[in-house]
Amino acid sequence: MNGRPEYPPDRRTVLKGTVLAAGGVLLGGLLGLTPADRAWAAAMPKVYTRADWKARNPRNRIEVRPQGPTHIVVHHTATGNVSDTSTSHAAALSRSIQRYHMDHNGWSDTGQQLTISRGGHIMEGRDRTLRAIADGGHVIGAHTANHNSHTIGIENEGTYSTVAPPDALMRSLVDTCVWLCLVYRLDPEKAIVGHRDYNATNCPGDELYAMLPRLREDVTSRLREQLSHLSRVTGVELTLEQLPTYPPAPTSERVATFYHGPAVGDLDDSL
Repeated sequence: MNGRPEYPPDRRTVLKGTVLAAGGVLLGGLLGLTPADRAWAAAMPKVYTRADWKARNPRNRIEVRPQGPTHIVVHHTATGNVSDTSTSHAAALSRSIQRYHMDHNGWSDTGQQLTISRGGHIMEGRDRTLRAIADGGHVIGAHTANHNSHTIGIENEGTYSTVAPPDALMRSLVDTCVWLCLVYRLDPEKAIVGHRDYNATNCPGDELYAMLPRLREDVTSRLREQLSHLSRVTGVELTLEQLPTYPPAPTSERVATFYHGPAVGDLDDSL
């Protein structure tokens, strides 16, 4: 997992000229759209845009690459496990993260592509993220050191070292991963990883990390139920395989608000 990433073929190359099986029924009769657009429309959960949470403009134009990510990295925000599940709180959290990343870390924008609050509200993170996903591309973030070029990061509000995330958050995390796996043609068993799979960090916390096998299974099950034709379209069979080994958490790590392990490394060329 620490070697040079192997990129799958561009999804538009695979999907070009292909009609999704039962697309007219399964995907809500979106016959006027391309196969990729139908997949996007069918799977996308409710995501609040940057305009919705009143994001600041990035300092620099954010880099977008045409090639989609190979992995979905699950993080926790290392913040308090608050009881406020409102959308207003979720918006305030996104503003707080962005402020910290820009003003404290000196980055161009918030580091992660997506954030999920404890209330299950999904927020667009780094600028241009939703448009890039819609196009099958990838916004380069700052969340997993030396692997930002090929990973999309999901920040999950809270600290999950000793307690599990709330059900609302986990439901939205499943929805988000189903959407991303469909758009980018990713196998959940291989694509969904924790931050500690790449870097020496406690993130996403022992409890949330221990839930990743179930998350992979739930996402795979949802894909099979909703899009049984996915394997025919992508040429990739979604099967349950041996899970990654559990990497040990470091014995000592800096503890601070919004710090969840290495986010930028020498191999990252965009902040």
